[in-house]
Amino acid sequence: MSIVKRIRHKAETAEGVIKKTVGKSLGNEKMEAEGRSEQAKGQAKQTGDKLKQAGRKFRDAFKH
Repeated sequence: MSIVKRIRHKAETAEGVIKKTVGKSLGNEKMEAEGRSEQAKGQAKQTGDKLKQAGRKFRDAFKH
């Protein structure tokens, strides 16, 4: 997993949090829902990357 992907996924999560907060404060339900969606998508990508990394570590443990 490259550092660029990790940063991109964290930024997507942060953008979702910001959009959700702004939407909530403005009373804009659509923006709030979009923010929640972006936040969840970024978190899912981060979790997927963590699983890939754990799988590689597990695989590498049996190579030696």
